[in-house]
Amino acid sequence: MPTIPAGAIGGVITGWGLALPDRIVTNDELSQTMDTSDEWIRERTGIHRRHVGGTTASLSIESGKQALQMANIDPANIDALILSTTTPDRQVPGTSATVAHGLGLSCGAFDINAACSGFVYGLVVAHGLIAMGSQRVLLIGTDTLSRITDWTDRNTAILFADGSGAAVVEATSGPNQLLGWDIDADGAAEELLYAEIGGNIKMDGKEVFRRAVRIMVDSAEKSMRVAGITADDIALIVPHQANTRIISAACDRLGIPLDRTSMVLHETGNTSSASIPLALFDAANGGAMSGRTLNPGDLVLVVGFGAGMTAASAVLRWNGKGLST
Repeated sequence: MPTIPAGAIGGVITGWGLALPDRIVTNDELSQTMDTSDEWIRERTGIHRRHVGGTTASLSIESGKQALQMANIDPANIDALILSTTTPDRQVPGTSATVAHGLGLSCGAFDINAACSGFVYGLVVAHGLIAMGSQRVLLIGTDTLSRITDWTDRNTAILFADGSGAAVVEATSGPNQLLGWDIDADGAAEELLYAEIGGNIKMDGKEVFRRAVRIMVDSAEKSMRVAGITADDIALIVPHQANTRIISAACDRLGIPLDRTSMVLHETGNTSSASIPLALFDAANGGAMSGRTLNPGDLVLVVGFGAGMTAASAVLRWNGKGLST
């Protein structure tokens, strides 16, 4: 649970973008091919529909372009691209290289895979690069889980979907936006949620649920402790969009009411690396899906969990277009 060194160069999010495929798969459509129903899926997951289609590169390029345009940055001035994904388009090279080319970047680019915690991992890494001298980092979280989902398996097919969210993080001479952070992993539990190379997702849903709530709460509490705040100070929590039961249980243990929670999974399903940026930037855009908004000075808690039983969290302070203290 590292603390942020005094005097470290900080960063602010100056632009963001969202991308969802055009094709929508409803619960009713799934009920035509497996033993399920719209009511059953909504009750157990909170998901009403999900978007499927596209490639990891194409969705990343779409969200990345929006982020660059919003930040009003020439792609040539980006110093690094971080792509969080569990679904690269090829085993080699990293999809980040394809995305960098598609966006017209001329910088280092690399993939990270921390599953559904990946965007928060990437946010921490982006701030680390800025602390070491980078001026502008493009962070993208994208997954196309429909490509590794067995659409006859009710345990997983009702959950997973495709999407992308991107953020430009720029160095600032002012205080750091990042007040506290935590990253964790427990590889001993990797058999609970995995996909072999070339295979589909396998999941022990009950055990994932049990562990997910515990590790999300543990990580969130670590970040809040480092930031010197309590749950009462949090204006908005943005959790990984796995299902409403996990989110509700974690918020209950943290003491954060659901009316301070950004949830978009009813419209998006579980998009893994994309789920946190989709929920965060939906609120930043006025809350068309989540019904939540952000105001200058708001403290935001982002927290996720994922395969490998990774967990990650961060406390940020919102300040209009950018995040800063």
